[in-house]
Amino acid sequence: MSKLQNERLKKYIEAEEAILAGQSYTIGNRTLTRANLATVEKVIQDLIDGGAVLEDDDSARNASTKRVVLLD
Repeated sequence: MSKLQNERLKKYIEAEEAILAGQSYTIGNRTLTRANLATVEKVIQDLIDGGAVLEDDDSARNASTKRVVLLD
């Protein structure tokens, strides 16, 4: 998996954490709403399904790839 995909995963997880901390926030007299949680969660899952991992994920370093061939 590319380093870019791993970086995207890290940033999307940070975004998810920010959303979970508070969907809306106010600065002065303006109220701002963060991104849609469902959309962020979907992108995170798509990145993981595509093989992206967090850099400090021990399971990624010890992971192996297996190939399964189904015979009919």
